Amino acid sequence: MLRLYHLLLGSILLVLMPFGAKFLLSQFSATKIAKPPTVAKLPNPSEGNIWQKILGNVAAPTNWQVAACKGNAPLLCVSSKGEVLGTVEIDVYPLANNQDFQKNLLAAGIAPGNKVEYQSFKYQTQVLTALKAWVADNYATFIKDRQSGYGKEITFSAYPVQAVSIGKLQGVRYGLVGLKQQGGVQEQHIGNVAFDGTKLYVITTAFDPGSQTGKFEKLENLAIFQPYLDAIAADLRLP
Repeated sequence: MLRLYHLLLGSILLVLMPFGAKFLLSQFSATKIAKPPTVAKLPNPSEGNIWQKILGNVAAPTNWQVAACKGNAPLLCVSSKGEVLGTVEIDVYPLANNQDFQKNLLAAGIAPGNKVEYQSFKYQTQVLTALKAWVADNYATFIKDRQSGYGKEITFSAYPVQAVSIGKLQGVRYGLVGLKQQGGVQEQHIGNVAFDGTKLYVITTAFDPGSQTGKFEKLENLAIFQPYLDAIAADLRLP
């Protein structure tokens, strides 16, 4: 029943999303894609897969398994009957090297280096504003990049940005879907991003034939897993 419910939910979202996207996309300004390519990442790969340290309670569909992938790559493996269905990637970016997010924080009223006030409603609101601005910047650059490659063959629409808890941190959930002119989904991207005062945590997965990691091979499996990913993110050991 849960599997069928989430398949139906995913289908409804895909149908309804384009109608709300034009307004959202008109709000976006350009800077970066969902994983800042020029910002140094943490932790050091030699320290192992970060998922092993931060993974809390794991939720998964019946007969599915979720665990940190073997090796040092920051990947969470989702599998069933010994077959890997998809992976979820987490990247950690130090604020000191991330000038774009520093600007987002300043615009929201938070000076980098200020005391972190996790329990302050004002601080949480300011962080939320900065994270939404970060997502908007990433949306704009991502869509511009894709349009240069796809032209008018694919139309991208944005999911509404939603405030969520990622571990004990204030975060947001965001996403994009790319629809083919002749019908069907070319790409779908799902992300969560949170800030702990010194680092930006970016959790992503997708249905995207062009991606190497952080993706599902089948769109229906991504649709099934998405609500479980939300539950996993909420229980991460962050900060």
